[in-house]
Amino acid sequence: MTRHGFLCLLLTAMAWGQAANPKATPATPQTGQNNAAATQSAPGTAAESLEESKVPLDAPVITIKGVCDPSATKSPALECRTEISRAEFENVVEAVQPNLPARARRQFANRYASILAMSIRAKQMGLDKGPDYEERMKLARMQVLANALNKDLQQKASEVTDKEISDYYQANLQKFEQAEMLRIYVPKTPQLPTPEDKKTTGEDKKAVSPEEQQKRAKESEEKMKNEADKLRTRAAAGEDFGKLEEEAFQAAGIKSAAPNTSMGKVRRNVLPSSQASAMDMKPGEVSQVIADQSGFFIYKLVSKEALPLDQARDEIKGTLRSEHLQQEMKSVQEASTPTLNDEYFGPEMPPRGPMTPGAQGPPPAPPKPPGTK
Repeated sequence: MTRHGFLCLLLTAMAWGQAANPKATPATPQTGQNNAAATQSAPGTAAESLEESKVPLDAPVITIKGVCDPSATKSPALECRTEISRAEFENVVEAVQPNLPARARRQFANRYASILAMSIRAKQMGLDKGPDYEERMKLARMQVLANALNKDLQQKASEVTDKEISDYYQANLQKFEQAEMLRIYVPKTPQLPTPEDKKTTGEDKKAVSPEEQQKRAKESEEKMKNEADKLRTRAAAGEDFGKLEEEAFQAAGIKSAAPNTSMGKVRRNVLPSSQASAMDMKPGEVSQVIADQSGFFIYKLVSKEALPLDQARDEIKGTLRSEHLQQEMKSVQEASTPTLNDEYFGPEMPPRGPMTPGAQGPPPAPPKPPGTK
C-alpha cells in the first residue's frame, strides 16, 4: 500500500478513536509528559513551528459545529459541536506525519475534520458493528504495527558509529577514488546515408539483401575499430584528444560536433562497468581501445586522488544505513516466510524472464552515439 493510502487509513483509525469521545465543551488540556511530547521535536520541524505558536495547548484549534455524540449533550441549550485542542491536533500530526510542513497544517486539519465528522456519523448509524468492521480494524491495527516496526528499524539503522564509517572507508578506498579523465569516443558504425545521399549515389534504387546488409555492417564496424586503434596510438604519443575525436566523427560521417573529451573529475561508479577499468591506470597512461555496445572508447587518466573521509562521510553513512535496514528487513522476512496452499491459490507462476528467441516483438533499437541527436 502506498504511503498516501496508509496515512489515510491511519488517519481514519485515529478518527474512530476520537469519535469515541466527542466533546460538547472545550477539550481538557494534556499535562505532564504528554504536553512535553506534543511540543518537543528536532530543530526545523513542523512541531517546532507549532511550539512557537502563542495558542495555548488546551485551546481549540478545530471546531466542528453540528457534529457530536448526542449522549454527551447534557442540556438542549448546549450547542452540538466537537472541538480538537492544539495539543490533540499536534499529537495526531506527530503520530501520522511528524515532519508535516507548517504550510500543510491547514489542509491536513480540514481533511482530519472531514474524516472525523464522517466517522462520528457512521458510528451514530451503527456502522461500527459487525464482522466486516472488525476485520477492517484488525487490518488497520496490523498496518499501524508494521509501520511502527519499520520506523523503529529505520531509527536503529541510522545509528552508524564513526568507527563503522572509518572502517568502511578504509575497506573500500577504490570506491572513493576520483580521477580527472579525458575520453575519445569513436562511433561503432558510420552514420547511415540520408535519403538525399541515396538519391545521389543511386543506392535507393538497389535492393539490398539481409545478408548484404549484415556484411556491410560487419565491414563498417571493422573499419571503425581500425580507426580507433590508429587514434589510440596517436593519443598515446601525446596528440590532442579533442582533435582526435573530431577525426573519429569525420570518419563516421557524423556532421554534428563531437562531445567534450574532458570528463572532469569522475568516480568509478560514474563509468559504465565495461569501462571502469580505466580507473586502474596511473596518471598519464592511455587505455587500450575499450569496445562497448555503442562504440569504442579511449581514456587518458590525467590525475587521481582519494576523496577525503570528511567529504565521503555522509555518503558512507547513507550506504551503511541502507545496508543495516536491508539486513534487519531480511531477518524479519526470513523468519516469516509464508507457505501457501497450492490447491487453493494455484501453482506459483514462474518469474517473467527475457523474451525467448523467435518470440514476437520488435527488435531493440540500436543505441545512439553520445553527442548526437
